[in-house]
Amino acid sequence: MSDAWTSAPGHRAYLLGEALRLLEFFRASVDAKGRFVELDDDGRPMPTGCPPAPSPRQNLLTVARAVHSYSLGELLGVPGCAAIVERGLEALWTEHRDASAGGYLDAVDAAGAPVGSAGAPGGSKSAYGHAFVVLAGSSAATAGHDGASELLEDSLAVVEERFWSEEDGAASEAFSAEWVELEPYRGANSNMHLCEAFLAAADARGDARLALRAERLARRFLDMNARERGWLLPEHYDVGWRALPEHNRERPDDPFRPYGVTIGHLLEWARLAISVGLATGRLEPWLLECAAGLFDRATTLGWDEVHGGLCYTIGWDGAAVDADHYWWPVAEGIGAASYLARALGDAEGTYESWYRRFWEFAATHLVDHERGGWYPQLDEQNRHKVHPWYGKPDVYHALQACLLPLFPLAPSVAAALRPAEGAARPWEQVVAEAAGRRPGRKEQR
Repeated sequence: MSDAWTSAPGHRAYLLGEALRLLEFFRASVDAKGRFVELDDDGRPMPTGCPPAPSPRQNLLTVARAVHSYSLGELLGVPGCAAIVERGLEALWTEHRDASAGGYLDAVDAAGAPVGSAGAPGGSKSAYGHAFVVLAGSSAATAGHDGASELLEDSLAVVEERFWSEEDGAASEAFSAEWVELEPYRGANSNMHLCEAFLAAADARGDARLALRAERLARRFLDMNARERGWLLPEHYDVGWRALPEHNRERPDDPFRPYGVTIGHLLEWARLAISVGLATGRLEPWLLECAAGLFDRATTLGWDEVHGGLCYTIGWDGAAVDADHYWWPVAEGIGAASYLARALGDAEGTYESWYRRFWEFAATHLVDHERGGWYPQLDEQNRHKVHPWYGKPDVYHALQACLLPLFPLAPSVAAALRPAEGAARPWEQVVAEAAGRRPGRKEQR
């Protein structure tokens, strides 16, 4: 394999150019009334969002991801991002924050009232949603927004009081608006995003305790649960943290809790394992082994050798369960390949090969070169498809796929984009020390 694409001026220009196109396309996520909305293929607000709902709503996830993403745009120096971040911070604080009971509501209607569901008619508060509020506050604080620190401190306090279990080293899942637990369930997905959020908050606050909390999550889900199952990570657990391998068997395309092993999460965790080591200052062998093992299983079992793309889920036998090709696993593959190549070394060109393969697929099938944005879902033959995803609902995954390879390894994306002050960043030494411990080319074989 020739020199890495990430070192080539042309490829770096492509990454930056695609990042700028994404930021431009998703500006319409804030509509004329200042509400955060999901977009259709042409970049127009979808009347009732994604997925289509009975009536218009504003989703916490959409607001928080926009705040995070446009904070990254600010750190890039892109004009016009600051106003979106400010509006998003206001929406999180005044519309989604429950000023009486505390916490952040997953969805609110046009009047700002909680949007309920069958399990929580008065609205819900989830660990998944709170993880993105923490991430949004962290990135906005890093970008220099005054109001972001208050949001970050408040959301971290809610996570500490309501979701986090020090005994378990992990978080519970979801509650009603009045903090009644909704179901006897624990999830890897929400905890994975809490790991990401803790890493960003640790950097924004200079708080080593939060980095250690992220490390505890990696220990539980990667060094324990994934390792003992040959790097096939269970997503679903009961309240005692016993795996539920058959959970949601009848719902293989559930967008957040599908049956089986979620290929994109193996890749996302692989990158986070590296980020945990950078944040704690100890890129230890177990983290490197977890990252390599997860990446290998994801690519070996998840890649469609006939049509390209990554299947959504596989069963415990390694066969595809949902063979559709979603955008976000490919985006996570790009980020993971770029991180592992630099952290683990790539003498054989394995990670570079996958990096190029992921980008070739994205550019050929996912990127809408005419209108902007990425198509979120294709079928097994790479034909555009809807359900459970509609339109182009998300800037977060694709934007990070463009930015992670462009900037130095760091505990969080915002930390990577933040200008260095004086001496080298502390985690650069961590990478250098890990490189000094690598086996040579002969031993890697």
